[in-house]
Amino acid sequence: MATVASLPQLDERCIVAEAQTGNRAAFEELVRRYDRDVLRLALNLMKRPEDARDVYQEAFLKVYRNLHRFRFECSFYTWLYRIVTNVCLDHLRRRQARPEDQAPEANGGHTDEGITDFFERQREHRPTLDPERRLFGKEIQARIATAMERLSPRERVVFEMKHYQGLKLRAIGDALGTTEETVKNSLFRATRKLRTQLGGLR
Repeated sequence: MATVASLPQLDERCIVAEAQTGNRAAFEELVRRYDRDVLRLALNLMKRPEDARDVYQEAFLKVYRNLHRFRFECSFYTWLYRIVTNVCLDHLRRRQARPEDQAPEANGGHTDEGITDFFERQREHRPTLDPERRLFGKEIQARIATAMERLSPRERVVFEMKHYQGLKLRAIGDALGTTEETVKNSLFRATRKLRTQLGGLR
């Protein structure tokens, strides 16, 4: 059994193996190594901090309960990523089933990593924007957020992972436990729906 002091020096495979034997400190080391990545991914996909925290807790609970099933056929991070994205999909489906949750959250100028980053990058090139244009930018953000909410959960997750996390289709398929062709079809449908809903934007 590894000592608590030696855990940070061990490679991922050794720590996972230790955690699988029931070493609680080893599992806590895994959480410490990946907690920021998990929370960032949850925020990117869910947009709402409270939903991201729920995903974070549920995902690590699933990891803890299913760690004995991990067979080192992929990296631990890939396996963890798959669990987080599937938990996000479940939450998005539940959110979509509740009409009162359809309206996107107004974030009061705070921008999480994700869809609003596009507009922040655009504004960097035009620092002298007048208030009217700034207001127009916020209206565009709201329209895109609303359009994203109207995608199916899988379409939304695929679109986010492709365009805001820069993942290749094969990597998205691995994360979602599906084929590259299925991911491509979901991305096509998402893009077509967004173009239809945002057709008036210039």
